[in-house]
Amino acid sequence: MSLTPEQRIELHGFNNLTKTLSFNMYDICYATTEEERDAYIEYIDEQYNAERLTNILKTVAKMIGAHVLNIAKQDYVPQGASVTLLVSEGPVVEVPAESLEESPGPLPTSVTMHLDKSHITVHTYPEFHPHEGISTFRADIDVSTCGEISPLKALNYLIHSFDTDMMTIDYRVRGFTRDKNGHKLFIDHDINSIQNYIPDEVKQQYDMIDVNVYQQNIFHTKCKLREFDLDNYLFGHSPDELSPQEVQEITEKLKMEMDEIFYGQNIRQSSQP
Repeated sequence: MSLTPEQRIELHGFNNLTKTLSFNMYDICYATTEEERDAYIEYIDEQYNAERLTNILKTVAKMIGAHVLNIAKQDYVPQGASVTLLVSEGPVVEVPAESLEESPGPLPTSVTMHLDKSHITVHTYPEFHPHEGISTFRADIDVSTCGEISPLKALNYLIHSFDTDMMTIDYRVRGFTRDKNGHKLFIDHDINSIQNYIPDEVKQQYDMIDVNVYQQNIFHTKCKLREFDLDNYLFGHSPDELSPQEVQEITEKLKMEMDEIFYGQNIRQSSQP
C-alpha cells in the first residue's frame, strides 16, 4: 500500500482497526545498602507517582484528540503506581497532512487527530536484586486506539517524558476494516519500523534492535543507551569514593543487568560453572 498524505481509502462504515503501542522504559541503579535501596525506591515513587503519570497520560490523550471519560489511579504500598484512562472520540480540529507518513510524532501541541472508545494505561514496577545491589525500575505504558490514527504519534512525547536507560517498544495492528467494495484491509498505513517514529537525535543515543513480523503487522524495537557513565547509576555515592576495583565490579554488574534486559535472557558470567 502506498498512499500520498492527501489520499484516503473510502471505507464501508467505520474504521475498526485496533492499533496498540506498548512503551516499556527501564531505569537502572546501584544501591549497596538497604537504606540506599529504600531511598532509591522512595525517589522513584515520588518521581513517578500516580499524579505525575496521570498528567503524562492526559497529555497523550490530548495529543491524539481524545476525550477522557474516566480516570482510575492508585499509588501502591510499599511501592509502584497504576493509572488507567478510558477515552472516547474527540473533535477533529484539523486533519494533519502527515498522518500517513512515517515520521516522529509531535511534542504537545494543539489537537489534530482523533481516536474512538479506547484506553491508555501505565503501571510501574520498582524492584531490586537480592544480592548484587542492583535496583531496576520499569514503567509500562499502553496506548490502544481504534480508527484511522496511530498511537505511534505519541511515541516521541513518551520518550521525552522519561529519563530512560532502556526502552522496549511494541506496535501491533489487529482486526480488519473494509473498503467500500467489501475488500478487507488489515492495516491502513505504511510502516517498516518503529524506528521511523523516533527522532534522529534520540536514535543517535541508543543501540537498537528490530524484530518485526511484517505479515502479521507486528513491530518490535529494543533500545539501550550507547554511552555509559557510572556517575549516572550510583545512588548516594560518586565514583571518586570508590576504589578502581570497585568501579570495575560495579560497572560490570550494571552492564550485565542492562545487557540481560536488552537481549531478554540471563547471561552466564565467565566465572560461573
